[in-house]
Amino acid sequence: MNKITLAIVEDDRNVRQILVGWVSAEPDLQLVSELGDGLEAVKALPRVAPNIVLMDINLPGLTGIECVARLKPALPQTQFLMLTVYEDANHIYNALAAGASGYLMKETRRAELITAIQELHAGGSPMTGSIARKVVRAFQNPSEIAELSPRERQVLDLLAQGYIYKEIADLLQISVSTVNCYIRRVYEKLHVQSRGQAVAKYAQIPSLMARAKS
Repeated sequence: MNKITLAIVEDDRNVRQILVGWVSAEPDLQLVSELGDGLEAVKALPRVAPNIVLMDINLPGLTGIECVARLKPALPQTQFLMLTVYEDANHIYNALAAGASGYLMKETRRAELITAIQELHAGGSPMTGSIARKVVRAFQNPSEIAELSPRERQVLDLLAQGYIYKEIADLLQISVSTVNCYIRRVYEKLHVQSRGQAVAKYAQIPSLMARAKS
């Protein structure tokens, strides 16, 4: 089985070393780069083209969001997972609109982070529960929700409650790949261009964005 190649962009040396240790201990993950500066990341990452990048937001040189916006066109197959302390609607929207595919808080535990990396590589969009709830609130346009099947609504409701894909699969007694399929259909029916940019609904539904900020 091919290893998932991964890069870490984090300016806090202590945090970065913790993440390096977690990743290095996993047999199916291969660390290919660790960086502490946004400008360095923009220069270095296209050369190694990792499968996944763990990206902080508050970086010197360029912010993590700016890094994603610059790197995504050059690395369309690379998935960016934001790992940050920011959980306000503006940071969420800007990160996912820039091309990030997942958004986790730095308080995420080791096992949860490793699961999120695997989920992201499998086509999912891992998010901390509170973040997922804000994203799903942005979907609550009645005319669009009406287009969802009962099962799709059920999956979306569990996502809104903060469950990760594997937990949804266990609760509904279906496979994780089936959960991914349902969520992709939900995004399509809600007229979202990509899973990572789902939160762009905030811009289309201002009243719901205001609710999400509260």
